[in-house]
Amino acid sequence: MHTDTPSTSPLTFGVLGCANIARQFIRDVRPSREVAVVAVASRDADKARRFADENGVAASHGSYEALLADPAVTAIYLPLPNSLHAEWAIKAAEAGKHILCEKPMALDRAEAERMFDAARQHRVMLLEAYPYWFQPQTGALVDLVQGGAIGTVRSVMASFGFMLNTAQANIRLQADMGGGALLDAGSYPLSLIRLVMGGAPKRVSAWSTLSDGDGDGGVDLATMATLDYGDGRRAQLSCAMDGGMHRHATVVGTEGTVYTEYLNHTSDQPAGNAFGHLPSRMSVRRGVAPRPFEVVTSPTGSGFRFAAEAFARLVAEGDVAAMERAAAASIDIAATLDAIGRSARTGQWVEL
Repeated sequence: MHTDTPSTSPLTFGVLGCANIARQFIRDVRPSREVAVVAVASRDADKARRFADENGVAASHGSYEALLADPAVTAIYLPLPNSLHAEWAIKAAEAGKHILCEKPMALDRAEAERMFDAARQHRVMLLEAYPYWFQPQTGALVDLVQGGAIGTVRSVMASFGFMLNTAQANIRLQADMGGGALLDAGSYPLSLIRLVMGGAPKRVSAWSTLSDGDGDGGVDLATMATLDYGDGRRAQLSCAMDGGMHRHATVVGTEGTVYTEYLNHTSDQPAGNAFGHLPSRMSVRRGVAPRPFEVVTSPTGSGFRFAAEAFARLVAEGDVAAMERAAAASIDIAATLDAIGRSARTGQWVEL
């Protein structure tokens, strides 16, 4: 891994693709002194140039390969469709670029392992970009759980869902591009479950509502899963693209409970934020007797910026140990997502 002395120079990012999420990432990291987006690429040179002009990015490239060859680019932000993450993360590693990869990292455990093997081989950093992971609120959640505020964790219930207009063309509805509620939305609650539980479950059982009724070429519009850890701990996951916006989790311990909305982007304003960001509620009930929840407050801001700046520090410090901890989580998440999908298709418990 690169172990250069941390520098005051910003980490220079190139962005692969011109998706809306790339536009939001560029917008939110623009005020940062720790990172700078210096180039963007598309397979269409004119599209890349327009996108760069619209978003204040200095350079554009008409191919992903050209961006990877750009010496001004030190790191890659990878927001391509889920099915392309492994291919382009590995190519970026081979080009000597650090990679901040959008969730989900991979479609299965084998893909995730190949990606991290490539990062190690080429001495670059690879990190999965769940924006809420880097929110100060999530740090407060970890402190509460690991600090014993609610005793020993016994269960987690986590969900995320929204309404998708299935009458319109949308990549989330394309099975061959890694679409579906489980990968798009379910990866969020699963990542929170992994964060709290510290490992993968022993087995999973799941059920899905499918876009085409029988699963032949369609995607899951909603999935619910039970995760069994084999030691009395358990978790429940729910994700959907066919219901109202909801995002929350409850962590239950032997001595209390934590509730959180774990939003990607947060604001201290109840309404009127320029980008639609809202406050993310979190509260803790200490003890087993009925008592009021205590509100937990944390600094707010864009999860994209928090993630990019955390990644910049990881790179600057050459923090291999931190990357390996994140790698273990990402591999567990990829393996569990794959197992949940197989269980939903077969109707059987699937062991990891």
